[in-house]
Amino acid sequence: MTDGGLSKFQARMKAIPKSVRKAVEPALAQGGYEIAEAMEALAPEDSGDLVTSIAVTLPRQTTPPYSQPGGSFVVPENQVAITAGSTDVRYPHLQEYGTKHHTAQPFFWPGFRLARKRAENRVKRAIRKAIREA
Repeated sequence: MTDGGLSKFQARMKAIPKSVRKAVEPALAQGGYEIAEAMEALAPEDSGDLVTSIAVTLPRQTTPPYSQPGGSFVVPENQVAITAGSTDVRYPHLQEYGTKHHTAQPFFWPGFRLARKRAENRVKRAIRKAIREA
């Protein structure tokens, strides 16, 4: 039984110096904030609570409780989490996908798809630059 290349990938990731991983964090954060801005621009603003509940959580930090998708968790190294919802705003998934009585008003995934490519390219450039400098 094979692991689908997971062991090779893990070995390659361990070979990347910590300084390179640390140098990529600002690009990750900037990309996360850009994606969150796109989501905020698309979110409906009846009371403004949904827009203010969109949060960017940086590596090694905990996401807000009751946030969507996934609830509260610690963001791993070299990742950024963008969540919607909080203890006061528990309806982002209903807004995104709709209900029997409310039509969907998607904001989360369309905002992600709009800004993802630019954020990915920024992170790739930061990785290449950090590896060259290391």
